[in-house]
Amino acid sequence: MKKIYLRKHEEKRLLAGHQWAFSNELLDVPKNIDAGDIVALYSHDQVFIGTGFFNPHSLIAFRLLSVTDEPIDAAFFEQRFLTALRLREKLYPASDANTFRLAHAESDGLSGLVIDKFDDVFSVQTFSAGMEKRLDIICDTLKKLFSPSAIVLRNESELRTLDGLEPYQRIAYGELKGTVEIYDAGVRYLVDVRHGHKTGFFLDQRENRKRIRALAKNADVLDVFTSDGGFALNALHAGAASVLALDASKDALARATANAARNAYKGLQTLHGDAFELLEKLQREGKAYDLVVLDPPSLTKSKKTVATALQAYRKLNRLGLSLVKSGGFFATSSCSHHVSEDEFFAVVDRASREQKRRIQLLEKAGQAPDHPVLLAMPETRYLKFGLFAVR
Repeated sequence: MKKIYLRKHEEKRLLAGHQWAFSNELLDVPKNIDAGDIVALYSHDQVFIGTGFFNPHSLIAFRLLSVTDEPIDAAFFEQRFLTALRLREKLYPASDANTFRLAHAESDGLSGLVIDKFDDVFSVQTFSAGMEKRLDIICDTLKKLFSPSAIVLRNESELRTLDGLEPYQRIAYGELKGTVEIYDAGVRYLVDVRHGHKTGFFLDQRENRKRIRALAKNADVLDVFTSDGGFALNALHAGAASVLALDASKDALARATANAARNAYKGLQTLHGDAFELLEKLQREGKAYDLVVLDPPSLTKSKKTVATALQAYRKLNRLGLSLVKSGGFFATSSCSHHVSEDEFFAVVDRASREQKRRIQLLEKAGQAPDHPVLLAMPETRYLKFGLFAVR
């Protein structure tokens, strides 16, 4: 195994539990190491730190996989998948759900790999050259452990370009015709694993969808950026009087409508278009709702555009709050990793003051527990969610 070394005093973060070493933290690296090769990382004082993937073309030059010199082979992936599975089966027993995130990258010791399970179909994303090189092993291990009907590679993320990888999507194994039906906490969804957003469906908000149920009974609800109807369907499940769901994707709205029909829910209406424009239109029309939910996509992909993103979040939350009835409720979130929790809630607070609305924070939450967080890696914590009472 080839060896690489850190510069002086650069090992502290890794020894504390972080899993990345950046290119400017390394001493000169041998030129004969290819992207995705396994290497052993040592401190400047030649103390062994661990084994992992190396990529000479990426800012994230080293991705830690193990603190021992174990081989990164089929047995390694099988052990990591089984460990992850045992946790998910406790979190989401089959009686409650047939879907979960099996592998959440660094949080499961699998840097650069995300796997979502939708019934017996698996959606796989790789973000590192090392995981990309081992896709055959990954898929073979999934077949061995789960006997899936299909494995879909959803490798369209822009993050792949940071590791020098091209975007693509294909079925790696089996056949997939149409949608896959999943169920979660009493709600059924028809998931388009091949063409739906990201891996096919947003599982990270699953617990937050449940949080709005208690406030949705007999309520008029506005669900902005509804996607496949996650929050809308949970509001209807709880007995909402009506739900208006907004999204810029006609395909997503069609899936939300189909999902409502699959559950025999009544009262869903959809509106297609740009969320900001639609919210301004509803504001001009004097509309008001008992519960407004904002679940936007990431509004920034880098630190360089955080200031612009914060302005967009401020406007979005101001518009959302303007449509909440006095005595109503407001749920808002951000999945932008580069926007911190403090920055996000400061924006919500400022938006409420500009709108002259008094808000009370009832709950603050993040991503679902099948998307676990490593305290030593802030990068693994990305979703911010707040639930407010509005006066």
